[in-house]
Amino acid sequence: MKPSPFTYHRPGTTEAAVGLLTELGTDAKVLAGGQSLVPLLNMRLAAPPHLVDINQLQELNYVRATGTSPDGAGPAVVVGAAARHADVERDPAAHQALPLLRRALRHVAHPTIRNRGTTVGSIVHADPAGEMTAVLALLDGSVELRSANGSRRVGAADFFVGPLESAAEPGELAVSATFPVPPGQTGTAWLEVARRHGDYAVCGVGALVTVDADHRVVGARAAYISVDTTPVVLDLLDAVGTGPADTADWSAAGRLAASTLRPDADIHATAEYRRHLAAVLTGRALTAAALDARGRGVNHHTGETEETA
Repeated sequence: MKPSPFTYHRPGTTEAAVGLLTELGTDAKVLAGGQSLVPLLNMRLAAPPHLVDINQLQELNYVRATGTSPDGAGPAVVVGAAARHADVERDPAAHQALPLLRRALRHVAHPTIRNRGTTVGSIVHADPAGEMTAVLALLDGSVELRSANGSRRVGAADFFVGPLESAAEPGELAVSATFPVPPGQTGTAWLEVARRHGDYAVCGVGALVTVDADHRVVGARAAYISVDTTPVVLDLLDAVGTGPADTADWSAAGRLAASTLRPDADIHATAEYRRHLAAVLTGRALTAAALDARGRGVNHHTGETEETA
């Protein structure tokens, strides 16, 4: 199929793009990587009268590992709206500051898609099966929205409103996403199950585990995709306890997650199977994150130890 007729706009500055979006309101859609939008246009599931292409806005094409996040809360990785998934995945400073980004991005579709698709665009698309939505939620990140009235920053907890629905209003342009670096000695992991690598996950889990100087657990969180209409984040420390990380019962956290989540059934999996995957993947992801926090090598496809530090 072919898209419905539309008027194409190619602004040369961010201010011009914002001006167009303000003028056009609900009649406009932003075109960045287009890996989500163009299929919707071709299937006529979306038919905006105007497309505003931001690919020429080089001031939004950046990946920055900063010592202080825009809100002054601490170090973060800030991604501009025109930066491709591949830019974030391959950026050495971003990987050093926040390895979870690369670990999750390697599960986003296929390299061809990541070479074109944008991280901020994926977040604004707000697909509950999208890896980067859950990463932003797990890290308590935020999105900067710019309009003719100025800028506002929306935290992940408030940004994802529903399936394919974000807090961005007509006339607003998402100009960046901020991924805070977790404090302390924190390890991360990302695991998911899909019918084929690169397909949407049947269930995916991102994990954070923080340990103290004695390697005792002081924090355990997990985020989930494909189990609800928005990314879900659970604090699982109570299930694990604050004992030594190497003897923690990570499977208990998996059981708690499975009992808490309320996934729907669809053509890909039953709700029961998704809960089973959530339990298994939670235990494995938290185990991998705990090993990562202690500086031990982990295979982030299986969650198994690769070497002993």
